[in-house]
Amino acid sequence: KNIVAAGLARRCEVQLAYAIGVARPLSINVETFGTGALDADQLVHLIGETFDLRPGAIIRDLNLRRPIYRQTAAYGHFGRDDISLPWEDTSRAEQLKNAAASLAAA
Repeated sequence: KNIVAAGLARRCEVQLAYAIGVARPLSINVETFGTGALDADQLVHLIGETFDLRPGAIIRDLNLRRPIYRQTAAYGHFGRDDISLPWEDTSRAEQLKNAAASLAAA
């Protein structure tokens, strides 16, 4: 969502793959369906620099220990603006945009 909000793609899907006992993802796959302003490798680099992708950090950053799941039991978990969900936050879009500009300037 932050990649789209930063204007780096019109559509974006990010897949993370983990192994038991390994803190960082073994792979990060980015698919922009032909809408990306940067290639997938550049986006993977930006994601790795912008987001802490360790499971504990994701739990912390998305505040997943907070009991909000009853609110999401009806009408789904994604694309909602009637309740405040941390995974709908795009506060890192500006950071991604700036990092992309620095990458392009290098």
